[in-house]
Amino acid sequence: MTDALPSTRLARETGPAARIAALAEPVLDGMGFRLVRVKLIGGTVQVMAERPDGTFTIDDCEKFSRAFSPVLDVNDVMSGRYHLEVSSPGIDRPLVRAQDFEDWAGHEVKLEMAVPQAGRKRFKGELEGYSDGEVRLFIENPEGANKEPVLIGVPFADIGEAKLTLTDELIEAAKARLKSNPNAVADASDFDGEINPLETEDDEEEGNDNG
Repeated sequence: MTDALPSTRLARETGPAARIAALAEPVLDGMGFRLVRVKLIGGTVQVMAERPDGTFTIDDCEKFSRAFSPVLDVNDVMSGRYHLEVSSPGIDRPLVRAQDFEDWAGHEVKLEMAVPQAGRKRFKGELEGYSDGEVRLFIENPEGANKEPVLIGVPFADIGEAKLTLTDELIEAAKARLKSNPNAVADASDFDGEINPLETEDDEEEGNDNG
């Protein structure tokens, strides 16, 4: 493995979501954060972001939300009213950079390929890591459950979506990482099952919807 892994993000946004991602990235970079992904659900703009160490505090969410809302308004990406939600990646997080696959090696992952590999679009197994442009994982042996898992590699650039599988081991690992930052957002459950929406008192008075 090399010390300097590619920083390219698996950017699969299209249409307005891609435009929003392009606007969000420089704002996040300027704050020392990085973009994980953007999703549009109806009139809701969901921006998932993190610090380089994978954490993202409630204060971070609020800071970015207040900086980015005017950018969205000025660029008029959304037609009509919209609601901005900013979240941390959560425990069963998406993996979008080479470093993510290294950081979470040893945990279960699900891959959805944008380009099929050997006729398959979906893979599930234990993440081994990243090497030479490939994501490597141990998958179930096609010869039977009693056989040793098979190590395969799929091109990083051909992955459509990668996400950790929620397990007890993953929860414990995530808790251990967060001990050094008690203010960090641990997962979406911190916000009663919602995707970490920002609703401060100011937002309630002024309206977090825009349009």
